[in-house]
Amino acid sequence: MEKIDFKVPTQSTYKAAHEKPLHDAIWRIIDIIASVFAIIISAPVLLVIAGSIKFENWKAPIFFKQKRVGKNGQTFYMYKFRSMYVDAEAQLEKLQAQNEMQGHMFKMKDDPRITKVGKWIRKTSLDEFPQFINILKGDMSFVGPRPPLMQEYANYSNYDKKRLLVTPGCTGLWQVSGRNNLDFHEMVALDLKYIEKRSILFNMKILLLTFKEFTSKGNGM
Repeated sequence: MEKIDFKVPTQSTYKAAHEKPLHDAIWRIIDIIASVFAIIISAPVLLVIAGSIKFENWKAPIFFKQKRVGKNGQTFYMYKFRSMYVDAEAQLEKLQAQNEMQGHMFKMKDDPRITKVGKWIRKTSLDEFPQFINILKGDMSFVGPRPPLMQEYANYSNYDKKRLLVTPGCTGLWQVSGRNNLDFHEMVALDLKYIEKRSILFNMKILLLTFKEFTSKGNGM
C-alpha cells in the first residue's frame, strides 16, 4: 500500500461520493453475489463458532446486533457473533476513562468484557462473518468506512460525517493502513481519501490486503 497522506482531500468529498454511479451499481452486484457465496461456503465454520459460543455460555445468545450509523446518517442493525459478555454495553461507560483511541471511538487492547471464545474469533475476524447478511441486505458493503456507534456519531463534526457519504464496509483503507497506530482523525482522513479514490480495482486491492493481513498475522480487522 502506498504511503498515506493525511491532508484534507483536495476535491469536494460530496462530489466524489456522487460522481461514480456506474461503479456503485457494479460494486453492489458484486456485493450481492459475493455475500451469497460467502454465506454458503462459510456455513460449516459458522456452525462451529455458534457451537463454541453456546458451549461457553448456553444461556447467552449466539449473535449480537448493534445499532450503527450508515450511509447518509441512516441507522441499521449490524450483526456479529457475540464476543463479549451479555452486559458489555452496560460496562462501556465505566471503561471510557481507559479508552486507548483518540477521538470519537472506543478501543481498548485488553477489554475485560471479551469472552474466551470472543478473543479467538476477534483475533481471526470470524466474529464479523454475520455481516455477510448486512452486505446482502445493502446496509453494508465489503469495502467502505466502518459504521460508527450512535453515541460516537452524535459527537461527529460535519467534517467527520463526510466519511458516511458512501455505504459503510467490513474493511477499508483505514484497516489496511496500520489501524492500531492511527488515531480517529487519521481514520477520517483515510475514509475521505477512499471516497475520492474508490474504484473496482482499488476495492479489490483493499480486499487482497485485508486477506493478507488475515492469513499472515491473524489480526482482527
